[in-house]
Amino acid sequence: MLELRDKIQETIEIIHRYTEVKSKIALTLGSGLGSLVDKIEDKITIPYGDLPNFPETTVEGHQGNLVIGKLNGKEIIVMQGRPHYYEGYVLKTITFPVRVLKGLGVEILIITNAVGGLNNSYQVGDLVLIIDHINMTFANPLVGPNDDALGPRFPDMSEAYDKKLIDLSLKVAKREKIELKKGVYVGVSGPNYETPAELKFLSLIGGDIVGMSTIHETIVARHSGLRVLGISCVTDMALYDKPVSVSHKDVLKEASEASPKLVKLVEGIVGEA
Repeated sequence: MLELRDKIQETIEIIHRYTEVKSKIALTLGSGLGSLVDKIEDKITIPYGDLPNFPETTVEGHQGNLVIGKLNGKEIIVMQGRPHYYEGYVLKTITFPVRVLKGLGVEILIITNAVGGLNNSYQVGDLVLIIDHINMTFANPLVGPNDDALGPRFPDMSEAYDKKLIDLSLKVAKREKIELKKGVYVGVSGPNYETPAELKFLSLIGGDIVGMSTIHETIVARHSGLRVLGISCVTDMALYDKPVSVSHKDVLKEASEASPKLVKLVEGIVGEA
């Protein structure tokens, strides 16, 4: 456990060689949503490969950079891409960046992702606020010995996604005339897309959207005491009674087209959070 803290500190020391970090807000960008980085001013970009202990990304649409700068007048840290469970990393490696963000002084983590829409009232291009999640990866990054210096043995998840940040997001969306849905995120391991029978099951247990990330990051963020806001972009409709073929290229295309709405929304949230 001390080894994990040592690794966190080692990574933080390297980041501080680039810049003195004062950011209270961090943002994780999902597949095809990296264009928000273009809005960041006075930015410093650090490739994940230059950070000790940081997992590198191998998936198209995840650039693999830590970007530090200003967005809407606020200092922010952006993870331009993320590692995934299906890439073969252990969960403690996948969630290591969240530990580093906490060590840098971050208090709010905004997580974005691309998802399939299980709710037939949604459509491709919709933005959905995550109000809760269901962990169907059957894995948890907190399994094993607990380091009380990093968080409690049994962290509370009754408010995994911060209600005040959800309310703020809805206020910003209304002001900016951005339609914003709310829904329950189901996290699966991937990398294959789901069968119609699986989609039916995920819908029946209460899922509105399905994706291959976010769950483990949120668990560790809450274990660390971070406030979490989740925003999903529906890039394909995953309806069990209307199955359609989907590819990662399709996901990236739809995420890119919806990205301007997400950028405007996140700018407003960051400015007021």
